[in-house]
Amino acid sequence: MSTNTTSSPAPIVKRRADYQQPDFLIQTVDIHFELESHETIVTCSTTVTRNGKHDKPLVLDGEQLKLLSVKLDGKEQSDYLQDETSLTIHTLKNEFELTIQNQIDPKGNSSLEGLYQSSGAFCTQCEAEGFRKITYFLDRPDVLAKYQVTIVGDKTLYPYLLSNGNKVDSGELADNKHWVKWSDPFNKPCYLFALVAGDFDLLEDTFVTASNRSVKLELFVDKGKAERGYHALESLKKSMAWDETEFGLEYDLDIYMIVAVDFFNMGAMENKGLNVFNSKFVLANEQTATDEDFFNIEAVIGHEYFHNWTGNRITCRDWFQLSLKEGLTVFRDQQFSNDMSSPIVNRIKNVRIMREHQFAEDASAMSHPIRPDEVIEMNNFYTVTVYDKGAEVIRMLHTLLGKQGFRAGMDLYFQRFDGQAVTCDDFVQAMQDANNKDLTQFRRWYSQSGTPQVTVSDTYEQETGLYKIEFSQQTKPTFDQAEKLNLVIPMRFSLIDQNHNQQLNSVIEEQIVELTEQTQVIEFSNQSSKPVLSLLHDFCAPVKLNYAYSRSDLVALMLKSPDDFTRWDASQRVFSQCILQLADQGEITKTQSIKDTVAVFDQVINDANLDLALKTEMLTIPSFESLFQQVESVDVEQLRKSRLQLLEAFADTYQTQWFDLYKSIQIPKYEYTVEQVKQRKIRNLVLKYLAASQHQHAQSIIEQQFLTADNMTDSIGALAAAQLGDLAEFDSLMQQFEQKWQADPLVLDKWFALQANTDRADILARLELLMGHAQYTINNPNRVRALIGSFAFYNVSGFHNIDGSGYKFVADYLIKLNDINPQVASRMITPLIQWQKVDVKRQALMQHQLMRIGDTPGLSKDLYEKITKSLP
Repeated sequence: MSTNTTSSPAPIVKRRADYQQPDFLIQTVDIHFELESHETIVTCSTTVTRNGKHDKPLVLDGEQLKLLSVKLDGKEQSDYLQDETSLTIHTLKNEFELTIQNQIDPKGNSSLEGLYQSSGAFCTQCEAEGFRKITYFLDRPDVLAKYQVTIVGDKTLYPYLLSNGNKVDSGELADNKHWVKWSDPFNKPCYLFALVAGDFDLLEDTFVTASNRSVKLELFVDKGKAERGYHALESLKKSMAWDETEFGLEYDLDIYMIVAVDFFNMGAMENKGLNVFNSKFVLANEQTATDEDFFNIEAVIGHEYFHNWTGNRITCRDWFQLSLKEGLTVFRDQQFSNDMSSPIVNRIKNVRIMREHQFAEDASAMSHPIRPDEVIEMNNFYTVTVYDKGAEVIRMLHTLLGKQGFRAGMDLYFQRFDGQAVTCDDFVQAMQDANNKDLTQFRRWYSQSGTPQVTVSDTYEQETGLYKIEFSQQTKPTFDQAEKLNLVIPMRFSLIDQNHNQQLNSVIEEQIVELTEQTQVIEFSNQSSKPVLSLLHDFCAPVKLNYAYSRSDLVALMLKSPDDFTRWDASQRVFSQCILQLADQGEITKTQSIKDTVAVFDQVINDANLDLALKTEMLTIPSFESLFQQVESVDVEQLRKSRLQLLEAFADTYQTQWFDLYKSIQIPKYEYTVEQVKQRKIRNLVLKYLAASQHQHAQSIIEQQFLTADNMTDSIGALAAAQLGDLAEFDSLMQQFEQKWQADPLVLDKWFALQANTDRADILARLELLMGHAQYTINNPNRVRALIGSFAFYNVSGFHNIDGSGYKFVADYLIKLNDINPQVASRMITPLIQWQKVDVKRQALMQHQLMRIGDTPGLSKDLYEKITKSLP
């Protein structure tokens, strides 16, 4: 044996332009696991072929592995080099069988990547580059192979031994051990490999496909939690049926398994035939999960199932193409959610993510296109830009091509590329060819970063009745790109006349214009008066809209726009304009401005015919995060104060209406239905306003709702209302909540999150106490996100305290987390790297903490990349 161990290399920038085909391909994988907590033995036999004519050695990826042996065609090898990240094998053979045996420590693997053990169960997470922590391999998505997996484990501790594909054999061994063999008939990259071993409760069901095949469905959850899995199973069956109906896509294996685990970095993982889920997105009943949880479970179950075709059957050539599968699949799960729930609520949810998080990413040092050009740590690709902006780009294709044209493009995409690893360009080409439409300019969305701004101006000639609309587009330089090109931007809009009646133009109520030039003009003749423009219907493009709406224009849109999204957006503009102007006004002007703004909503509140879901959204004042992203530079204290001023005035003005509305909604026994969700949502919103207005009955109503609630939605609603009112009352209710749910990790996460985002002077001392809570652990990503993440992202006064203590608290924690779970740490640093938007003093404080983190010995590539990009 010959080894050459070196120290960890400096982080290397990987570039999309440098992509090269793999020097070798792997045809088959036969991998054998002997499971032990600290000394799992992995024996991996692969059929390897040289890709093309060359004499390069075989270089395999591997990290944190103890190499035991290397065999080539059954013969022990010594001609190899090993370092901390790779194994290089010298051979001139063009085809050979390679068998590598190594040892790993799942129990000691706190990164939750590769094979790890938590809560007594073994679990894997291999996307993006986790398989290299299991065995030496070509850990890249364009190496596809057929897998056969044998798992050996203790029969008592691990009665279930699961992997991808279909179960083909099993047996008993000595020493109370047993084994199971799995075979996956479909080629897949190693990032889709999965293994789970443990003792679970099992829920079983079946789904009969369109071609009359019976598919076995199995859902594995922690012991004692089986009854919380039925909603997930029903969501899976709905997803399978929806994909058959909408896209003609049928499931392809004999069994579909889902396993819920408490310790998981992501929401879920689409491993072929064996999805591994964060318990948060599986377990639910009315006592432990909110309506939002029920919705998210359905959406995430759908997302991972839809990956079976858009991600598994057709996968990415390289990780720079991640949006190929994620942007497309997010769009598909959004369409699914539209059909399962309230379309307008779902769309507003999508838009809030874009405006509050993705636009911020575009404007930060972390800006990148949906198909990035370079990266240091692949885990940093999992961004709102790649996922959510990626989905908006797919949605624009759907708008431009129409439902039938988009379906034709999808059909051609599957026909051409099933079983292959391809690129975003391949997808767009399929759309282009299926519709005979030139998408050359549209492709710029994949390579250009930044948020385009569409500026609209209009003129009206009373004498001729001619109405002109001028659209112009601009994308400002971003941190990663100085030069920008014109994009294809579909703009859906309609006209409303001065009497607020919808006008019919060209026999259609809605216009769609395809913006391709820097400036374009559209004309409408024979207009009796200047219309009100209803723009950006359904948020048809991920852009910022600049148009000089008057207050009367916005009122017209709120009341009469044919598009629900535009109605909601107009309400948010009314609120936002007032809040952002309050900082520059004297007290008399402020009072009048607030009165004028609040009065606008009288008709909305009293409109008995308005859909409850839309009404709730229109009556919700924009969050601080939303307002934060609307201005170039933020006075944190003033913005927070101005928002609170308007919220309290709004709450106080309509005290009587809030009280009457709350009392008028009587909901029977809990059911997760679209109508009941709407009723609970508006009821809990007005309860917040009753608390904020200090209504004489607010405290008793909050207590009554908390004590009598038959569901978690109303319990949390009462706590959230108390949080806005009397803190002593809030603390009392929170204590009762903790006593009731202290043994339930998922419910307790809600308690930790509420504690962390409470506006109070002693918040850091409370956080320190909470970190010492018996149920708190830094090793659980859900718990860390609930407490530290909620504070950093949502506690404005605590995180942005002018003394810098909030920044230091988060930085101290991230330094600890760097050694345990760098992937989670990297996601939680986001609020610190948005320092450019705050005042000069806070900027200096935030930069200082970033530099402290940057000086941490053994800093992960995940954090290194974000810090080096964000600091000047």
